[in-house]
Amino acid sequence: MALADGAQLFEQHCAGCHVNGGNIIRRGKTLKLAALERENRASEAAIAAIAAAGVGQMSGYGSVLGDEGTAEVAAWVWQQALAGWPKA
Repeated sequence: MALADGAQLFEQHCAGCHVNGGNIIRRGKTLKLAALERENRASEAAIAAIAAAGVGQMSGYGSVLGDEGTAEVAAWVWQQALAGWPKA
């Protein structure tokens, strides 16, 4: 599993709504560390579960990403959250 693959998958499937860890649909439901902690979702496993099955208005992408892709995206998102979503 490579973080670069997670970054590419995020850009392809997630960045449309979650640019730089934000959320263009529901502003408070971001991928920033504080929001993940507030929602009790501050872990790779929790992020992977949401990516796979969806939550609220967000559809799940498990059938698109597969288990490996879901894990790669979750690992990359978690690393970005821990780093404060640095600008590329």
